[in-house]
Amino acid sequence: MEPKLRDSSLADVISRKRIILVVGSGGVGKTTTSATLGLLAALRGKRVLVLTIDPARRLADALSVSALNHDIQKVPEERLRVLAQARGEAPVPGGTLDAMMLDQKRAFDDLVTRYAPDPKLRERVFRNQIYQQISSALAGSHEYAAMSRLFELSQLDRYDLLVMDTPPTENAIDFLDAPQKMSQAVDSEAIQWIMKPYLQQAGSFSLRLLGMGGTLVLKGLARFVGSDFLSQVAEFFVEFQAVLAGFRERAQKVTTLLQKPEVSFLLACSPESLSIDEALYFYERLSRAKMPLGGCIVNRVHTALPDVPTELEPLLKQRPELSGYATDDLQQLAEQLGRIYAEQRILAANDAASIARLAKMIPLPMCQVPLLPQDVHDAGSIAAVSKHLIPVQS
Repeated sequence: MEPKLRDSSLADVISRKRIILVVGSGGVGKTTTSATLGLLAALRGKRVLVLTIDPARRLADALSVSALNHDIQKVPEERLRVLAQARGEAPVPGGTLDAMMLDQKRAFDDLVTRYAPDPKLRERVFRNQIYQQISSALAGSHEYAAMSRLFELSQLDRYDLLVMDTPPTENAIDFLDAPQKMSQAVDSEAIQWIMKPYLQQAGSFSLRLLGMGGTLVLKGLARFVGSDFLSQVAEFFVEFQAVLAGFRERAQKVTTLLQKPEVSFLLACSPESLSIDEALYFYERLSRAKMPLGGCIVNRVHTALPDVPTELEPLLKQRPELSGYATDDLQQLAEQLGRIYAEQRILAANDAASIARLAKMIPLPMCQVPLLPQDVHDAGSIAAVSKHLIPVQS
């Protein structure tokens, strides 16, 4: 039997939870799922914020917001009414929907501003080229910034529900380890070793203080990257110690937040074998980290087409308006329809088998969103997705 989510399951999640994180690998519809869940919660009277990472322009247009950025933007109430009309149900009064896109650099700057003890130190950190690279491109910094921003938003009384589209990383669970990894990177023995001559020389970089072996190593590095670069590395990490305590504190608070019962993780995947395998890994990883799991959403599922005649005579009986066309053209059309329907049945059967394997391995409520004929770009297509996530209330 085809596994389906109980009608009330996702409705319960958006009703009872305060934070929803949609987790999955890239290209499985996480952003669309997040935005649609946010819209559905707003229609049920919730004050909602959707935090997304890299939304498609069409999705932003569908929400009637300009290009999303780090500033919170309000989705017009008219858009909520249009979606409610497309779904065929009346919205609950009081619901609002805001949306924003994470700006990684600004998220890091906000943390430094919060934890740096004085304005001059903040300015030195901001000007440092090493900080500019770490806050923009260091592995794990994007995930750390996303989780930090989520924590900040969770402290506001402004919203009943936060829905987050997790970062598109090679490993979609990296954000769980990112806070600890960032702290460990700055605390590493190698960094402490580079900092040593700067610390002992009270603000200037001197290789003599490392001893013969260390001096030779760093001189060798300096030939490749330049002594000015090494000085900036040392200077940055010395001064960054002042804000690192704040980073560690935020990392612990994020970990604690994600394990609270008010949080729910939703796995998003496609029926492709690789995506199913990744979803199984994500489930195991989240379970091992004791994260609260709320369900699994399988997007872009091929469904079997209804039985229709694909031979000429039965086709003409069902569609007599075609009888005016040439017999050869109609015969060719019937053959093409036969091939298309056969291919679609094979794809649907393969998807059903993959989903059955997923359902057998993951004891979570599950729902399926069929492959739509076009990308989500307007209220109608969002409404089509929403009806599969949460059926229309009768």
